[in-house]
Amino acid sequence: LNDPNAFALEITGDSMEPVFRDGDTIIVAPHASVRRGDRVVAKTVEGEVLAKVLVRRTARHIDLQSLNPAHEDRSLEIAEVEWV
Repeated sequence: LNDPNAFALEITGDSMEPVFRDGDTIIVAPHASVRRGDRVVAKTVEGEVLAKVLVRRTARHIDLQSLNPAHEDRSLEIAEVEWV
């Protein structure tokens, strides 16, 4: 990984099981381009950090999906999202 801004993030919770489990560490490359279907990390303006699958991103909304069907998908207004 050749990104000086990359950082490690510890997964908390089970919304991304079975791929990522509680306590796993993932590497986040904040300047990587993302496409529908990619696993992403999003931070809300309120400070919530979400590891999800990008379903759709429009000019007004971003839709995120958990891999674990026990967790609901999330739809956020773009204004609520600090970064993806």
